[in-house]
Amino acid sequence: MTKLSVNINKIATLRNSRGGDVPNLLQVARDIQEFGAEGITIHPRPDERHIRYQDAYDLKSIVNTEYNIEGNPIDKFTQMVLEIKPTQVTLVPDSVDQLTSNAGWDTVKHQSYLQEVIAEFKNAGIRTSIFIDTDLKFIEAAAKTGADRIELYTEEFATQYDLGNKTGVKAYTDAAILAHNLGLGINAGHDLSLDNIKFFKENIPNLVEVSIGHALISESLYLGLENVVNMYLHRLQ
Repeated sequence: MTKLSVNINKIATLRNSRGGDVPNLLQVARDIQEFGAEGITIHPRPDERHIRYQDAYDLKSIVNTEYNIEGNPIDKFTQMVLEIKPTQVTLVPDSVDQLTSNAGWDTVKHQSYLQEVIAEFKNAGIRTSIFIDTDLKFIEAAAKTGADRIELYTEEFATQYDLGNKTGVKAYTDAAILAHNLGLGINAGHDLSLDNIKFFKENIPNLVEVSIGHALISESLYLGLENVVNMYLHRLQ
């Protein structure tokens, strides 16, 4: 069964909009795990417009499943991750003012940089994953960085699926097969939803984990958080 890690950035966005502590991020993380999710994901950004760096520290004692921290490994981020020691760190090449992630790593161009960063995290006992597109040369180069996993950036799949083009998943299938053959674990995330997750899961061999936030929280406004978490779990079986 593919694991579901819930990204709770949107909960922090809602909390921050009023400047208080409602909804309480830590309680939501507890509840999501109680509902059956196998992980919690956060993606703190330098401007802390949703997840704050302090949230990352506070969640350490709350997350008893898998704790995944995503972000660009700038100095502040790297220091935080090394202090918290989450289950997994997912490296994402976001710029400082990025609205949302919109590209994976060029693992050829940034090969030596990624090797250095990944070695530091792995020496601390933290599993590493690289956010990446489906270009096979980037998959091959990712295997040379020392990363444990890749996270396939799935926005293009979701876009094509919404257009009725189910052949859009083929590039992801091919990337997953190559990654597995190279010894990399396979995660995925971005724009996965209740509408497309079952089809994606069925077409991606050896899919270990999906990280879902925006769609899951949006769907929960209509269907309820506990119900939606369990709907995802059912589709991922």
